[in-house]
Amino acid sequence: MVPPFAFDALVRERPVAKRATPFAAPIAASPLAASPIVVAPVDAPTEAATIPAAARLNPPTPPTPRSERHKAPRRQRTSRERTSRHRGRPILIVAVVLVAAVAFVGFRLSQPIPKAKVSSALGAAVKVPASTVSLPWAPTGQSAVAVPALGIDVTSGPEQSVPIASLTKMMTAYIILHDHPLAGSQSGPNITMTQADVDYFNTDTVSDQANAQVTVGEVLTERQLLGGLLVHSANNYALSLARWDAGSLDAFVAKMNATAHTLGMDNTHYVDPSGYDEGSQSTAGDLLKVAMPDMTNATFASIVRMPNITLPVAGTISTYTPLLGIQGVIGVKSGFTTLAGGCDVLAVRRVVNGKSVLIISAVTGQTGPNVLVAAGLQALNVANVTGMSIGATPVQQSGTVVARVAAAGHVVDAVTAAPVTVLSWPGVTITRTFEPGAAVAPGTRQGTRIGREVVTVGTQRVVIPVRLQKDLPKESISQRIF
Repeated sequence: MVPPFAFDALVRERPVAKRATPFAAPIAASPLAASPIVVAPVDAPTEAATIPAAARLNPPTPPTPRSERHKAPRRQRTSRERTSRHRGRPILIVAVVLVAAVAFVGFRLSQPIPKAKVSSALGAAVKVPASTVSLPWAPTGQSAVAVPALGIDVTSGPEQSVPIASLTKMMTAYIILHDHPLAGSQSGPNITMTQADVDYFNTDTVSDQANAQVTVGEVLTERQLLGGLLVHSANNYALSLARWDAGSLDAFVAKMNATAHTLGMDNTHYVDPSGYDEGSQSTAGDLLKVAMPDMTNATFASIVRMPNITLPVAGTISTYTPLLGIQGVIGVKSGFTTLAGGCDVLAVRRVVNGKSVLIISAVTGQTGPNVLVAAGLQALNVANVTGMSIGATPVQQSGTVVARVAAAGHVVDAVTAAPVTVLSWPGVTITRTFEPGAAVAPGTRQGTRIGREVVTVGTQRVVIPVRLQKDLPKESISQRIF
């Protein structure tokens, strides 16, 4: 430690450098200058004493961080620049909106124009009022009548199964033509007669059954055998066809009963293909259920209209249908046995309201000196009165609204092009259906066909064009866009 006196001497002896000051006036001597300076003893110099005076007056600038050394100083934007920048934002938004709008409009206009919506405007089916029709049923046995065009069949009263004799052959022919159909004038397969076929003929001759002669090796076509079966009612031909079709008589009879069930002949049962056996039984109403599809087969219908047929060995043989060709009778089949009595299924055509109508009637269990003629007359009488009882019902007038077509926010009616009247019977239901055609585009002109109406009752089917009543508007540009 330096003694106070020594430090004081050093201070007085060391010259002090004068600092230039901005003021020219001399500084007055401070009264403190004459006072002695007393320095307290210290063990070590203080931190302030170790820092040079120049450093204390001008402290050093701290070092710049490495990450900031190469950054340019950020220039502050002027108020004009800030205003100009904010003004540009709305312009950009408007431009984006316009581009999006143009794109949307272009997309909408490029889409296919939607087709018009077509819907039916038809109401419920037309119901013809029911009423009682009095028909001249046979005084004995059973009677029934059917009109396929009307979809009706009517019976004389409660029925029970009875022997039906050769009316059985209508089912035999139905199965043969179902299994081996003939188109147009086709003759069908050749069938060679065997000893079994000759035996059938011999048995029928001895038992006084209807028959047509055959010989071993004789070749008959399917059409020829059907002719002998239906025209001359040959029992031996029924047996030959049955064995040819099914391989055995039992197998064929099984087919007959299965088919009767399919046709809804609930009161029918067969035991043989010819009907000679009294076990083959049915009702007048059931017989019509096989007679109607038989008469829709062109081959069957053409055969039963034949008054006779010529065969290789049997020669020319005649029909057993008693009234064929009389008062428009066109078939179909008669039958007789002692137990069955006289039976007849008869078909006629009558013109009603300008339309040709098929009427089929059936009669069983007739008696008298000529039972076949008696049965035929009774069946014809029923058919005639039925024809006179058929009515005509107007369904709608020309211009009836059948459908509606919606397009471009508008609805246009579609109407029938002609009036409709159908044949009817008390209690039947007439159905009306609208069937749209090809898709309808907006702008379609008045009178354009947009579909058809189909009116149905029984087998009648009337088709009427349906046309637009007015022009169908097009969509506007705004409608296409929005």
